[in-house]
Amino acid sequence: MSAIPQALGADVRTQACPGGPLLVRGAEQVVALDGSVHDVLRPVVALCRCACSSRAPWCDGAHKMLPPARRPGAEDVR
Repeated sequence: MSAIPQALGADVRTQACPGGPLLVRGAEQVVALDGSVHDVLRPVVALCRCACSSRAPWCDGAHKMLPPARRPGAEDVR
């Protein structure tokens, strides 16, 4: 699995979608792997876990184009 950006906020909750993004609730900011800080303007955001998004750190659905064995979380079901 690729590294996940850090979500900052008072009451942040996360939920990994099987084969897809990490849903983050309650974050105020997300710190990307390159250190850039992104303000969160929605109650729930989807963070890329496959490292293929053209909108990183946000998920753009690129994981759907990956073979099932390369999708996020695939190593958890072996």
